This record gives sequence, structure tokens and C-alpha cells, in this order.
Amino acid sequence: MNYEEALRYIHAVQWAGHKPGLTRTRTLLAALGNPHKQLKFVHVAGTNGKGSTAAMLASCLRAAGYRVGLYTSPFINRFNERIQVNGEQIPDDELVRLVETVKPAADAMVDVPTEFEIITALGMLYFAETKCDIVVLEVGLGGTLDSTNVIDPPECAVITALGMDHVKELGPTLADIASAKAGIIKPGSPVVSYGGVPEADAVIARVAKEQHAPLTVVDFNKLTIDGGDLDAVTFDFDGLNGIRLPLIGSYQPRNAATAITALRVLRGRGWNIPDNAIRTGLEQVSWPGRFELLRHAPAFLLDGSHNAHGMRATVQSLRDRFPGQKFVFLLSIMADKDVDEMLELLLPLAKQFVTVAAHTPRAMPAETLAEHIRVRGGKAESASTIEAGVARAVTLAGSGPVCALGTLYFSGEVREAFQKL
Repeated sequence: MNYEEALRYIHAVQWAGHKPGLTRTRTLLAALGNPHKQLKFVHVAGTNGKGSTAAMLASCLRAAGYRVGLYTSPFINRFNERIQVNGEQIPDDELVRLVETVKPAADAMVDVPTEFEIITALGMLYFAETKCDIVVLEVGLGGTLDSTNVIDPPECAVITALGMDHVKELGPTLADIASAKAGIIKPGSPVVSYGGVPEADAVIARVAKEQHAPLTVVDFNKLTIDGGDLDAVTFDFDGLNGIRLPLIGSYQPRNAATAITALRVLRGRGWNIPDNAIRTGLEQVSWPGRFELLRHAPAFLLDGSHNAHGMRATVQSLRDRFPGQKFVFLLSIMADKDVDEMLELLLPLAKQFVTVAAHTPRAMPAETLAEHIRVRGGKAESASTIEAGVARAVTLAGSGPVCALGTLYFSGEVREAFQKL
């Protein structure tokens, strides 16, 4: 098997027709010797900010001298980004070898595992083999029935900002969504919650109490954002002052505060994480595709906002970093998202839109999206490819800023097309 064949095998199994649940993951991992039982975890769920928070946690733990696994989704440029150890992606040959190990076990199952379940098994095997001290494990979808939830009680469970997303699978109310995310709370295992949504907070508090899991809600009263530019945002939080965070979204200090709170909870469990390691980890963190500046002047931004809750945070960041400016937006949105609410947020900041369809069946056709915008009084044109869309957006913007957003699924191609200009 070569790398392309390994990826083809991973991507071949889709969700369609599979019942949600943990049985398949447990069966597959048992056939592989239960590698997850050898590992310790920080488990991260949430609607928005979970990837950024996970990246920050991993960076800080690494700065503290630990060998750290990081499991995230989706990827931006290459599949291997999803499974990392100490900031290094799993090498191609290792991925191929592990797929060859997992495939016979998966193929032998009556109820074949899904793509995400196979990837979870690959990650667990790799983290166990590389003897990670701790793994920062990002939930794929929800919590309770997510494949990652097969783990024993983690060192800490982290629930980031909650909002209305994946309503079809988790909803219809915020309390339902919170209940799914709270499924990662395990007996006696501490929980850190971003909080701020009373309806959801009540659910998380109740589940934590039922599980005898000590709950810490992030105290944002201790957070002061000193300012930001196009290179970093500077903030103080709970005795850590003047941290320069290279993730420049206005919302990122709140994610950092969540990570710091979790790291201090870990410290209380005996992990040696000094404040200077937290500072170093945050100041060195890298997390592509989230309010990422590909070029300073004229500005070209790439952001993975893919729901109304995330888009609100992105729009605030655009206003903060580019006061009074109008953007050419390169936009792709999934058809199952709240398109109208997202457009309502973007229209006041838009000079013009160029719409494209990301390479996923869930993407709204480019012309349909353009029509949605025109109906609302915006200027929009569709492009047949992402490459054409990038070129057109840059031309239309002239010396003004371009912002590509709406999904993480086209970020890699946007970056590639932009580098070719």
C-alpha cells in the first residue's frame, strides 16, 4: 500500500447508513490491543474554538517538556495534520504502516467502522507507539457518541464556546447541544467550561455534579485584552501579563484563557506546567486557517468560520483589525448551515463577494450562494474554481483587503492558489 492508497482506504467509508455510537470504535480498538488504555488525555469539545484551544494546550504542554499528541479535524493542507506528536505531523510511511495494521481488523468487523472511527484508531495507535505523555484529543462532532469518547476519564475535559451548530445531529436547542458536549464529562474527572450561555451552563453544571466531576468555569473577569495588530494580540490573564499571542482573531485571548484555566487544573493534578511554559507555549502556538494573515499589504486573510456563532466572532475581529475598511469576501458555505444569518453579518463589511463551492458534497453551489447574496442587496459573482475565485477576489480588491471564509474545507486550496499568484 502507498500513501495515496492508504488515504483512499480511509476516505472510502462514509457515515451514510451508520448508526451513531461507540461500539464500532471499541470493537476496532480492542482488536488492536486497546492502545488508548496506555494514554492520558485532555479531551476538548465545543462548538467554536476547540481546535485553537487544543493547539494552545498542546503547545504549552510541549513547552513544559512533555511528549504531546494532538488529534484534530478537519485538516487544512494535508491529512497528516490530524495526528501530530510534539508539533510534527505523522510521517507518510508511518501512516501507511498503521493503515495496513488497522485495515484487517476493520475489514473483519460485521458493522464496518466509519472514516472518523478509523482515523481515531490510527491516532490512538500512533500516540501509544510514540509513547506520548499526554494527548490533546479534539472531539469530531458532539461528545457523547463521538468516536473519541471511548477513552477512560481524562486528566481534564474542556468544553469551549457553545452555539447553534450541527443542530440536525445534536439539537434542536442549546440545552440539547450542551448535553451532547457534556457527554465527555467522566466520573471524578475535572471539567473546564468556557461558559457564558446560561441554558447550556446549567446542563454542564448538572452533568458535572452527577459525575462528581469538579467544574471550573473560566473567569473572564480576569482577562484584559491590551490590544492587537496584524502580528499578535496582547493580553493579561490571571497573573500572566503581556502575553503576545500570534493568533490575531479578537476572540483568541478568550480561547487562551480557557487553555490557561485547564493547564492550571492539570497542575493541580500533579502535572509540572510552570507559568513560563504557558507563556512560551502561547507565544509560539501555530494554528493555520483561523483568522490567518497570508499577506499583510494588501491584506489577504483566511478564516475557517463555518457557522453564525463563529462568523460573529470573525466579523468582530475584522472590525477590530481593519477599522472602517470594506472587504472583498471569497465565500464558500455549506448548504446545511445558517447561510442567511451568516450573510447578514458579512454584508455591512462587504465591498463585493466572489462565491465558490468547496470540494465537498455539502457545499452550496457557487451560483446559488451568489444569488442568496444578490437577493439581500449585495454584489456577488460566482467563480467556477477556487483558484479562479482567489484570482478574481484579489483583482476586485485592488489595494483593499480580501477575506476568504465560510469553511475550513477550502482553506488548503485557497492557500495554494494564493501562493501561485
